[in-house]
Amino acid sequence: LGQEIVASYGTHERAELAGDFSTTLIEDTLYARFVGVARDSDTQVDYVNDDAISLAPSLTWTPGDDTQITLLLNYDDRDGDAAGQFLPLTGTYYPGPNGQTIEPSTYLGEPGFNTYQTESTALTVIGTHRLNDIFTLEGTARWRDSSSTYRQTWVSFAGTGMPRIDADGNGARTWYDSTASSKQLAFDARVRADFMTGAFEHEVLAGMNYQDVELENARAYQYQGVINVFEPVYGDGVPTQAEFDAVRSVTSGDTDYWGFYLHDQISWGNWIFNAGLRTDDVSNLAVTGPQDDDAVSYSVGLLYAFDNGVSPYVSYAESFEPVIGNDNVTNAPLKPREGEQVEIGVKYQPVGTQTYVTLAYFDITQTNLPNPVALPTASSQQEGEASITGFEFEGVTTVETALGDLKLDAALTLLDTEDANGLPFSVIPDEQASLWAEFRPTAIDALRIGAGVRYVGERESNGLSLATGDILTIVSDSYTLADLLVAYELEDWSVALNVRNLFYEEYYATCLARGDCFPGEERTVNLRVARRF
Repeated sequence: LGQEIVASYGTHERAELAGDFSTTLIEDTLYARFVGVARDSDTQVDYVNDDAISLAPSLTWTPGDDTQITLLLNYDDRDGDAAGQFLPLTGTYYPGPNGQTIEPSTYLGEPGFNTYQTESTALTVIGTHRLNDIFTLEGTARWRDSSSTYRQTWVSFAGTGMPRIDADGNGARTWYDSTASSKQLAFDARVRADFMTGAFEHEVLAGMNYQDVELENARAYQYQGVINVFEPVYGDGVPTQAEFDAVRSVTSGDTDYWGFYLHDQISWGNWIFNAGLRTDDVSNLAVTGPQDDDAVSYSVGLLYAFDNGVSPYVSYAESFEPVIGNDNVTNAPLKPREGEQVEIGVKYQPVGTQTYVTLAYFDITQTNLPNPVALPTASSQQEGEASITGFEFEGVTTVETALGDLKLDAALTLLDTEDANGLPFSVIPDEQASLWAEFRPTAIDALRIGAGVRYVGERESNGLSLATGDILTIVSDSYTLADLLVAYELEDWSVALNVRNLFYEEYYATCLARGDCFPGEERTVNLRVARRF
């Protein structure tokens, strides 16, 4: 138990105050905790703020050594605007008239109209009870009530690859108004069992979960007014509430979800074998009518732990995701999206070291996807199939030197993706890599100095051009960013300075073939001070 107060301030006047307070109400029996965060912040985009309040009080009751029950309340209130502004391809990816470009901070929304507000309240109960040396009962139940208001305007898309910016830099405006709400009731009840059968050690997990989710969304679009994307002047074409209400559509849905699962991890000497079985039943009541889906999925894995710290493994897993709606060809309910994954890898942790390395190769197949363009006369709407193959590396180590300890953390991901049309997955980079180094000098043990780099490869977006009928490809350039950390920690105090995008690299997080670009994160500096007591 303890208390902590954290204050931070940084770029874009980002001010945040957080607290974590714990106390004992009844010795060895009842404990209370309160975690809260309040933030007032602008962003790198003009007129866009990022304000939030999060509160999380909780009570933990331990009536005995074998039982613990926690009651947790979460309240979140966020008030801002969409930080990702829809900047048109013209003036970003493509040069504008006379070679003009749109500044990353440019706001093409409408002050006083644009908003993104969310409010969420959740009540969670978490309980555990150990019956004996073998069996432990666990349970989690949650109720959540959420609502959102989202209004935004952007420069209209005129078909993939067709810039809708005239010679003077004016673009037509699209307006969107939406209010949405959701209610969720969920629980998960399970039993753990640890026991031996001869030379085999079992760790069994069996349980069931249920979820009921009600969704409602009232939304409307309007298309009116113009804005200059290089020198925006606001106020043209703002729709009235009556104009939105005249074209508003309401969609709703009610989903009931049941799942039952059984998993056993069996250890025998250096061998570890995992096997899992899961059955799911999902019922949806949507505008298109009732829909019921069910599936049985499996997972298996095998690992051998050599005495030298090398542990090769192989695994297989299946997935199941319901798709709401009816097939436009057969008029039957859409089939669930299904997936299969095979993974082969090795883990390495030399005995007595602080080094941990993992290497993995995986192959994923997704089926029941929307039809590819090459199948215009298919007998159903879900003939599509996609594949993802990839390689992942992650390594963490600490090197002890006479000057101090150097901690290194490196990661690399290589992907080869192919969607139903034989094209790479949209805006998913083929390569990602990161390296982080943190040094703690022996002479000043309280000091930490860290630096790192993040690399993201090219991202490709493909779409059908309405101008030519051909596939249009937009490729966002790769980028490399540097980060910095300087921290000083005492017994009760800590101070940390974090800098992201140290060298102020200008880049686009992604550009889409549908017609828009999103600027990347600028350099941000944040100073954090914490007091523990």
